[in-house]
Amino acid sequence: MPKTKPADICQVRCFNTDLVAHVRDSLPDDETLETAETLFAALADKSRLKILHALSNGQELCVCDVATVLDAQVSAASHHLRKLRDLKLLKYRNEGKLVYYSLRDELVTQVLNHVFKEDS
Repeated sequence: MPKTKPADICQVRCFNTDLVAHVRDSLPDDETLETAETLFAALADKSRLKILHALSNGQELCVCDVATVLDAQVSAASHHLRKLRDLKLLKYRNEGKLVYYSLRDELVTQVLNHVFKEDS
């Protein structure tokens, strides 16, 4: 009995050489793709997404502020902040006994503004 291919798979192996070459040439470089991969991994968690959104207005928040925003324990907020810092999305500074976090660059803000834009 011959095997049948699913309807959503090409029945023959062929491709448009010019189109494929054009699409390959337009792909971002590996470094850009890795940056995007990191950002999207961070955005895949609701708590981290809330933190990034809270910081997207350009202000700094201390760990206790973030915990209050999340309605979470300071240790949980600190865990998420550390993860975002390890992903190179946040920077921090110490001021006495407090640690303040902010976004490392505008990429996150641009993505969040696009995702959460309000309908006009």
